[in-house]
Amino acid sequence: MRLVRLAAILLLTSLALAAVAAGSPSTSARTPAVLKHAPPAFLISHSYSTNWSGYSSFSGGGTFTDVKGSWTQPTATCTNKTTYSSFWVGLDGYNSNSVEQLGTDADCSHGRPVYYAWWEIYPNPSNSISGFTVTPGVTYTAEVKYNGSGSFTLSISGGGQSFSTTQTLNNPSLSSAEWIAEAPSMCAGSCRVLPLTNFGTVNFSGSSANGKAINNSAWSYDPLTMVTSGLQVKAAPSGLDSTGSAFSVTWGHS
Repeated sequence: MRLVRLAAILLLTSLALAAVAAGSPSTSARTPAVLKHAPPAFLISHSYSTNWSGYSSFSGGGTFTDVKGSWTQPTATCTNKTTYSSFWVGLDGYNSNSVEQLGTDADCSHGRPVYYAWWEIYPNPSNSISGFTVTPGVTYTAEVKYNGSGSFTLSISGGGQSFSTTQTLNNPSLSSAEWIAEAPSMCAGSCRVLPLTNFGTVNFSGSSANGKAINNSAWSYDPLTMVTSGLQVKAAPSGLDSTGSAFSVTWGHS
């Protein structure tokens, strides 16, 4: 997930604006720091990433046209630090530079929890979903569907609410599907992964790609563990359940 989410935080709370400024790398007025969801930065192998944890289904020659999944919004455990965490489903990103996704956040702004929903079509900026309330303990279901001719429908529902948007992207890869807990990045020229919010455990269910389970024999799949550059575990997925469509991701380190 690689898109700008600064606007989302600004809309939600003025404290978040202070958090972005405090957490920014050295910038100038011409290059403001922005939050982005980035494709995974892998270490050692494709099973270890500095910013993603969860599962990816992928295929060298296959085409993924639909991804769907649900997760129960976790509670952000905050200290006096500013931290971030994102939970989403999407197409592409695992082995491509295009990403089409939507999800929710559980952030901490100077000790205060901040929750919101967003959608994103990289390389365009991300968008917060105005009027869509995100509440810990509520289960949200999201889907990204490719309609053909570069058109995608992104939808999310939960807590008696629903949202859908249709967007376009030229020449999408359609080479993978993901169900991810992520540490987003702060970018101002270059990017750095931000501290990960202690979200405890997030439970994913109903996960499918092209209407089939994560571990369907039609493609390969990869469990992704989020680690620091020193290989300390930041977040790790459980094994898949017997249906191949449910798992959890547990926080370990910021």
